[in-house]
Order: sequence, then structure tokens, then C-alpha cells
Amino acid sequence: MRVGYGRSPDPASAVRQAVAALALRSEKPALIMAFSGGKLDPFAVRAAIGEALGPVPVVGGSAAGAISRAGTGYSGFELGLIAFDDPDCTPRVVTSHALDRDERAAGAEIGEKVRGMVTEKSVVLLLFDSVASTQPPRLHHASAIVSGFNEAVGNAPVNLVGGGLLTDMNMTGAWVFDGEGVSKHVAVALVFPPGVEAETAILHGCRPVSAFMEITRIDRATVYELDGEPALKVIERMLGLPIGGGRGQELSLMATLGQKQGDPYAPYDEKSYVNRLILSANAEQGSITLFEPDFERGAMVQIMSRDNGLMLDSVKRGVEAINRTAIGRQNLLGLYIDCAGRASARSGSSIEEADLVVRGLDPAVPLLGFYSGVEVAPFAGEQSRPLDWTGVLTVLRRRD
Repeated sequence: MRVGYGRSPDPASAVRQAVAALALRSEKPALIMAFSGGKLDPFAVRAAIGEALGPVPVVGGSAAGAISRAGTGYSGFELGLIAFDDPDCTPRVVTSHALDRDERAAGAEIGEKVRGMVTEKSVVLLLFDSVASTQPPRLHHASAIVSGFNEAVGNAPVNLVGGGLLTDMNMTGAWVFDGEGVSKHVAVALVFPPGVEAETAILHGCRPVSAFMEITRIDRATVYELDGEPALKVIERMLGLPIGGGRGQELSLMATLGQKQGDPYAPYDEKSYVNRLILSANAEQGSITLFEPDFERGAMVQIMSRDNGLMLDSVKRGVEAINRTAIGRQNLLGLYIDCAGRASARSGSSIEEADLVVRGLDPAVPLLGFYSGVEVAPFAGEQSRPLDWTGVLTVLRRRD
């Protein structure tokens, strides 16, 4: 697997830079994975890749930015490429164009296909369009897609990681390279051969700042009450904000709602929490809307503060752990799926946490990443689930 990075307002120039960085052999790659900044015209990018490499399938899509050893940014003009030129490591591609009709059914469609393809433990990379529409604002919820996938794939030996695609940090759009062209409302899965395995670290960065509270009123992703009080009022009081002050933008930069998994009385461990970003707030209703609709009435949750110091420490620990597993292995690719909210432009961190990944990961491991809307990874030894405000660092390697 080879990686390339380019950056230019001109799509053809960005492609030329990235293709040159791939340093390909004489043979053309069997598959290209591409993550393209949202300000680059996707059709022009796809055409330029075809001109440079011939009729190669291209999968991937829009990204708020790209992460590589050659450069990292989120101006919207970045382009990251991964070339697969070894048949023993090249994934097969499965798609569903059904997200606009039924997200859960789309996930199940892919899961059923994957179940019929795998006989040994296989790594699956799931990518999907995160933005269903902008007017009115509506997301394709990862929780429904992943739940459908998990139910359909059943007990098949699958290691699922993935991320939601979007054009920028304001979630104004998204599109997908589906192997044939540029599409909307699409989910695509790359099913790696059984000779490829993966080691994954989930990088966190939130800490609880409240006691456990019960969700007493909720409708899908909109939380109306916590412990019988308006949810927005409770959160603003806990965070010390003036009542009526935070309108979603402020809250989304400061806090998430977290659900602790396992023993609620166990000592704090960031890896025990599934956190949900606050997408918006409604002052009149006293409600907040979360990024995913998978919390239920009666769930016990805590307000989680987004802590930049903890985020950076988590990155350092996670990269060190990945490096320990990489020693003496045939490492093929480091893929970093990074929540766009963790970028310093959104988090306010004085240090780009993605730079810590770039500098910290074993330099012998090829690295490419993209800024995502949501991240998917195996959680606490269970089936994979969507996560918010995390970085998912996966190293693909040949199975011993």
C-alpha cells in the first residue's frame, strides 16, 4: 500500500502531486482510495485520477481535511490517496445506494454481502455519506447504518472500522467515490483479504463533569429532559454557562453527553465511555440534539467536558500502544480517522493532535488520515459502534 498527498485549489494539480508521491511501479494499481477536500470538485478529481492512472476503481469521498507525513490541513484543498498494488492486500468493494431510503437497511445490505464473502477473520473499512441534506439539515446517522450492518453480518468473523464523510467542519455537504463515479446517499465497504489484519487504538479526550443523570424524555436524537428538567438548562448549569447562553455552537465546542459502559461505579476510564456530540440546542424547548439517535429513555448519562489536555495525552498513549504492536510486523498502512471537531480550529487546542499522530507513529508505517464526521471502531471487545470526538488509528499489516 502506498500513500500520496497533494494540496492545491486546482483539482488536477492536487491529483498530480498526490499521484507523484505514490511513487508507483510500472504497473497500475488495482484500486485507489481517495479522500478529497470539500472545496475540490469531485468530478474533476475523479477525472484527473483517471487521466493519471487509467480506468482504476476509486473509492472514498469527501473529507474536511487530510492527514499525512507530507502535510496536514483542512483548508478544503487537500487530497490523500492510497494505492493498492498487491492482490494479496487489495480489498473487494461492496456498496449500497439506499441511505436516502433507509439507513438501517443500507447497513444491512452491506452486512449481508460481507457475510457471504468472509470465511476467515477479515478487516472491513466502512465509509459513508454523513450529510443527508442541508435544507433542512439532516444527517445519515451512523448508529442506524452500523446497527444494520452488525445485525446482518451476525457472527461472521469481521473487524469493522470506518468513518463518515463530509466536505467541511460545518457539515455543509458530503459525497462518495463508490468505485464507479461520484454519488450521494451511499455507503461503501472495503473487505480486505484474510491475509490482512488490523490493530486499532481509539483516542479519546473527554472527562465527566457531572453525576449520572437519567434521560427522562427523548425523541430520537433530541433530548428534552434530564432528571425531569429541561436538558439545556441542566447542561448550562453544570457547565457554569448563563441560562439561555449556549445555543449549540458553544455547547458543541465544550461538552458531549456520555454513557458509561460496564460497571458504572468502576474507576474513571476514558475507554469506558461512548460520547455523543451536541449538534444543536433549542432554547424555547430547552432541548439538545445529539449527533446520533441511539440513546434511549431511562439511559444514565453524564455531561462530559471536552478536555484538550486529556485529548493530547490520549493520542500519545494510543500511538505508543500501536507502536508496541507494530514491532517486528509486516505493517502495510496506518489509517487515521479523526473527528473534525478535534482539529485546533474547532477544539481550540494550541497543538494539532493529528500532528502528534504523524510525528509519533513509527516512521516505517505509511500513514494517511482524514477528518471525519463520525468514527466507527470495535468498542470494549464487542461489535463495532459509532463514536464521536474520537480519533481511530488503525494499522493494517500482513497476518503472521
